Amino acid sequence: MRKKVIVIGAGVAGLASAIRLQQAGYEVELFEKETMPGGKMHRIEKDGFKFDLGPTIVMMPELYREIFELCGRDPDDYIPMEKLDPMFQVYFKDEMDRPYKGSSDLTEMMKTLESINPDDAQGFLDYLQEIYKRFIVAKNYFIQRPFRKFKDFYNPFMIKQTLKLKTFDSADHFIGKYIKDERIKNMLSFQTLYIGISPYNGPSLYSIIPMIEFLYGVWFIKGGMHTMATSMEKLFYELGGKIHYNADVEKISIESGRANGIYVNGRKEKADYVMCNADFPYAMKELVQDKKAKGKYTDEKIDAMKYSCSCFLLYLGTNRKYDQVEGVHNFVFKSEMKKNINDIFSGEKLQDGAFYIHIPSKADPSMAPEGKEAIYVLLPVSELSTAKYEWNEETIQYYRDYLIHEMKKIKGFENLEEEIVSESYTTPMDFKQRFNAYNGATFGLQPTLRQSNHMRPQSKATHCENLYFTGSSTHPGAGVPIVLLSAKIAAQELISDDQGIQFDY
Repeated sequence: MRKKVIVIGAGVAGLASAIRLQQAGYEVELFEKETMPGGKMHRIEKDGFKFDLGPTIVMMPELYREIFELCGRDPDDYIPMEKLDPMFQVYFKDEMDRPYKGSSDLTEMMKTLESINPDDAQGFLDYLQEIYKRFIVAKNYFIQRPFRKFKDFYNPFMIKQTLKLKTFDSADHFIGKYIKDERIKNMLSFQTLYIGISPYNGPSLYSIIPMIEFLYGVWFIKGGMHTMATSMEKLFYELGGKIHYNADVEKISIESGRANGIYVNGRKEKADYVMCNADFPYAMKELVQDKKAKGKYTDEKIDAMKYSCSCFLLYLGTNRKYDQVEGVHNFVFKSEMKKNINDIFSGEKLQDGAFYIHIPSKADPSMAPEGKEAIYVLLPVSELSTAKYEWNEETIQYYRDYLIHEMKKIKGFENLEEEIVSESYTTPMDFKQRFNAYNGATFGLQPTLRQSNHMRPQSKATHCENLYFTGSSTHPGAGVPIVLLSAKIAAQELISDDQGIQFDY
């Protein structure tokens, strides 16, 4: 008789781990509190417009494809992708009528850099060369393996690899060794916010994020990122898995130091193993109610940990197209970037924040009614425990008006406010209440040095048998590709414990 695994949460890592375990021969049932798959990879449909709720940028597409290839499927049948070039456009405060294009075509990217500051073009190449060396080390020895035991990290070989990462510098300072122009530095260092950490405090290793874009490109999935979620759902069903929607898990059942199921909608569901994709801090405080099973992750410990920034998102449907704004992905930078970032992580209400504009209907016209445009706007903001202000209608209106006002400075968007025919938004409170993101922190735990690799929550529970965790707050961290690796590690850890299989890391 097949062993049963219950997976809590149909986020990216929950779906991916469920697929891997179902494919490995387990009987897997997935319980999700929402009405659709994806977690923060949700979809908003309103007035004929379609928006991804959260993630929009596809990097490292091979990791998206891997989950389908594992099951003998052609990924192109599930997640058809196209490579974007240019990858993005960048607007600077005093040059809003002149966007600069970021390209994975090195020839085109050098032209862009030389047009901004010729002196830094050579520095950009030096930066790529240095960070690529670290990327290979991180890829081979850190982000694809668990650190369950002390000796998994603290051994001569791994210490040698750790020294190669040179993690003690900040991303901004590291980039500044090669590039002096603030505009180019902002273009690179700002992207650490993809995983919710400041480039001024976050380890220099995270400057691999722009490197991955420039060397490997940025992609777009037809139908938007939510297609990945619905395609994984489809694959899971094809493999014989079961999903229960509108199923709000109340707690994980733990008896005699062993997880044996969950309580959901007032009843107990039994299982041999439990895989939890709920945000780790939330899960340890709310779902793991057995004090011994918490281990070191007591309520006090969870409260004291450092959390990523959150986001305020606007979803705008307009009554016309914007041919003058060419980019699918667009970044708007402000002159005082350091103050902007510091204000986010110190809880200040932003006066002059950088933001991101995604126009999915430029890559896929089906995302908006004919002749109209779907526009997604993201502003990084403080998570709820840090914010020195309340999230109420006044705050929402303040940030909404700020974003519209700044967007109107972009050539083509001058009359944006009068052209909006559909509008909705997501706040840090929504991330907390709808997706159980602790403190509304969109990207979970910050990947600081003390919350990375062996010091980040691992997939196997330390003080409870048959309980595993996956998702952005667990090792190896946040961002869709890395979360997919989290699911791979967690599934392999469960299989290894159950079957004694040793995976090659």
